[in-house]
Amino acid sequence: MKKLYKLLIALVSCIFVITAATSVAGCGLFNEAVTPPSNEEELPSDKDDELNGGDNNEDGDNVGGGEDNDNDEEDEGNGNGKPDKPSFTPHESAAGIPDRLTEENEKIVRFSQGASSEFIWADGYSNGDMFNCTWRKNSAAVKNGIMSMSVSKEGSGYAGAEYRSKGKYSYGFYSVCMKPAKCSGVVSSFFTYTNEPVWDEIDIEFLGKNTSVVQFNFYTNGKGNSEFVFELGFDASLDFHEYAFDWSADGIVWYVDGVAVYRAAATSEKALPSHSMQIMMNVWNGIGVDGWLGALDNSALPATAQYKWFAYAPSSD
Repeated sequence: MKKLYKLLIALVSCIFVITAATSVAGCGLFNEAVTPPSNEEELPSDKDDELNGGDNNEDGDNVGGGEDNDNDEEDEGNGNGKPDKPSFTPHESAAGIPDRLTEENEKIVRFSQGASSEFIWADGYSNGDMFNCTWRKNSAAVKNGIMSMSVSKEGSGYAGAEYRSKGKYSYGFYSVCMKPAKCSGVVSSFFTYTNEPVWDEIDIEFLGKNTSVVQFNFYTNGKGNSEFVFELGFDASLDFHEYAFDWSADGIVWYVDGVAVYRAAATSEKALPSHSMQIMMNVWNGIGVDGWLGALDNSALPATAQYKWFAYAPSSD
C-alpha cells in the first residue's frame, strides 16, 4: 500500500511539472494555452469581447478569455530562465546600448484583460492614397487574450483594421508583443503618429511578403526617407516577439526581444519627431506600391496580425 501511495504522489508531481512547462507563451507571458487563428482562417464571428472602447470589466470577468497570469520573472528561452541568444546581428549604430525589455508596470493594454476604453477601432472610412482598404471595426476581435486584426475581401474591395489611442504620448519607451500577417501586399504595424500641428511618425512595420525582416522608419514634418530594414534571423509570423523603440530628443533606438538593434540620431540635416503622437497599430493592403509591398496575394486572405499587449513608459529625462 505504501508503494502504491508513493507511486501516486510521483505521478501527480510529474503532471504538475509538465503543465507548468507548457504554459509559457511568447513575450515572457504566462497565459492559458490558446490556439490563435491562423492567417488562413476567419476571425471568430462571435466577437463577444467589447470593441471600440473596451469593457470596464466591473463584474470581474476576464474579458479577453485567457488567464491573466503575467508573471514575467522568467522569459521564454532555453529553460534556465534566460532568453535564447538572438540569431540576429545588431547594426553598428546600436553598439553599446544596453538591453531593454518591457516591465510589467509599463504595459498599458494587456489583451488578456480585454480592450481599453482609452483606445478605439477605426471604422467606416479609408485613408486613401496607397491604402487600398476601408477600416472596419468588425475586422478586429479580442479573444483568448489576443487582439487580431485582418485584411479581407469586401465586395469588390478590401477591409482592414486599425487600433489607435484617443490621447497623445511624448518621449519615452514604446513596445509591443505581436505576430505579423504573412501575405504579400499586406502591412502589419505598431507606430506613433500625429498630423497636428505637423506630420510626425515613428514606425515598426512588417511587410507580409517577407516576415523575416522588420522595417524601421520615421517622419518629421512630413519628411521621411529614413527607412532601415533589419534582418531578424527568424520568421516573425510564426511566434510572438517583443518589438520596441525608445524615442528621445536626440535619437530613436529600436529593439527586438530586448536587444538594441538600430539607432537613428538627430543631425543638422535631419531632425527627429518632436510632437506628441497617438499610439497606433494597423493591418492594411496597398495599391500602386507593389515595388515596396509586393503584389497582393488574394489567395492568402484573410491575412491576420495578432497582438498580446503594448506598452509605454515616459522618458525620465
